[in-house]
Amino acid sequence: MISASFCEGRSWMHAIDPRRRVIGAVAFAVVVAVSYEFTALFTALALSLLMVLSARLDVGAVLLRLVAPLIFLLLLWAVLPWSYEGDALLVLGPVTITRPGVMLCARISVKTVSLMVAFMALLATMTVDTLGHTLNRLRLPDKMVHLLLITYRYLFVIEQEYQRLVRAMKIRNFRPKTNLHSYRTYAYLVGMLFVRASERARRVHSAMICRGFNGRFFSLRAFPHHPRNHVFSLCMIIALALLVSLEWLV
Repeated sequence: MISASFCEGRSWMHAIDPRRRVIGAVAFAVVVAVSYEFTALFTALALSLLMVLSARLDVGAVLLRLVAPLIFLLLLWAVLPWSYEGDALLVLGPVTITRPGVMLCARISVKTVSLMVAFMALLATMTVDTLGHTLNRLRLPDKMVHLLLITYRYLFVIEQEYQRLVRAMKIRNFRPKTNLHSYRTYAYLVGMLFVRASERARRVHSAMICRGFNGRFFSLRAFPHHPRNHVFSLCMIIALALLVSLEWLV
């Protein structure tokens, strides 16, 4: 199941207009992605940590969600420094660690952590349905918004169907092994899951049509104007201007 524990806070960040948070996250991601200087990158990392503090997120939960990207970065550090061409930084027998390879790994690592932490503070602090309606207010295509909302809603339904099928297999004394019977059984499981998902999608679509669905989802959530929204926008503009100046003007 998808955890949405960051949405339950009552911090200053949680109260900001979601539209401004989405725009701020996109702008921050673009600036950080094209940055090259370490001064700008480490400043971006500091700003993202400041966003986490302002959102009052649990540090342990933030670190737990960074485990997956950190594992990917470790694999990158294990391969790229000695496979990237350039001046030698360290020679370990037949392996030559190059300076450009290490610098590239460092840049990728700082960018990844900065963006992940910033997205946790700006986007993970809102529910998926709020994000969907926010994207709709920002004039993204309706089909994209519908796909996001329906996928999020019915992932849980598909997961329940999967657990039901697995329980049925266990009741019939199925024990997974490395043999043809087990592989065939899992293939049947996946096929039946797709069949049930397709049938559920057909019933859901018919139910939506019966309830007058006309191609749009409506939300009762309002995004009222508040002075803190302007303060947030001003802070984001200053932060982005600082990163741009450190990257291109210093």
